[in-house]
Amino acid sequence: MQNHTDRFFVLTGGPGSGKTTLIEALAARGYATAPEAGRNIIRDQVTIGGSALPWRDKTLFAELMLAWELRSHHTVSQLAGPVFFDRGVLDTLAYLRLSGLPVPAHMEKATEHFRYNRRVFIAPPWPEIFSQDAERKQDLDEAERTFEALADTYPRYGYELITLPRASVKERLTLILEELDG
Repeated sequence: MQNHTDRFFVLTGGPGSGKTTLIEALAARGYATAPEAGRNIIRDQVTIGGSALPWRDKTLFAELMLAWELRSHHTVSQLAGPVFFDRGVLDTLAYLRLSGLPVPAHMEKATEHFRYNRRVFIAPPWPEIFSQDAERKQDLDEAERTFEALADTYPRYGYELITLPRASVKERLTLILEELDG
C-alpha cells in the first residue's frame, strides 16, 4: 500500500488550460515532474494502431491512464523533495464520469492507495490560450465540462482545490511555490 505523501502535488484542469506549460516551467526550475498520461497514450496508440483512444474505446483509454498514473507514482516515490504531476489518478475517474461511464471498484480503490498532497492546483478553462491539435480533439465546451468534472471529483476524495489564476506562467509559479512554503 502506498502512503499518503505531502510531497506529491497534482496540477489538473481541462485541456488547453496551461497545465503542461506550467509543469515544464517547474521542471526547468529543477523540480521533479511526472508527465500527463492522456497525450502520451494517444501518441503511442496512434503510432501502433491501437484502440485505446478516447474516440475509439474510452474504457480502455481510462485503464491505460490509470496504469500510467500508478506507474508515475511508483517511479517518483524514491525521489526527494516535491514532485509535480501533470494530472493524477482522480483525473481518470473524472474522465469516466464525464464520459457517462461507470467507475470500476479497482479505480475507486486506487484513490485510497495512491494519494497526493491534499492541496491540488486546478487550472480553469482559458479560452484565450485554448487550442486543438492532433492529440487534443476536444472543443472548448468539452474542456469546460472536463474542468467541472475535475472540480467535482477531487473534493469528493478529500482534496482541497487551489484555482490557478489566468495569468502568466511566472505568476502561476509564484502562487504554487508560495503554497509549498505555506
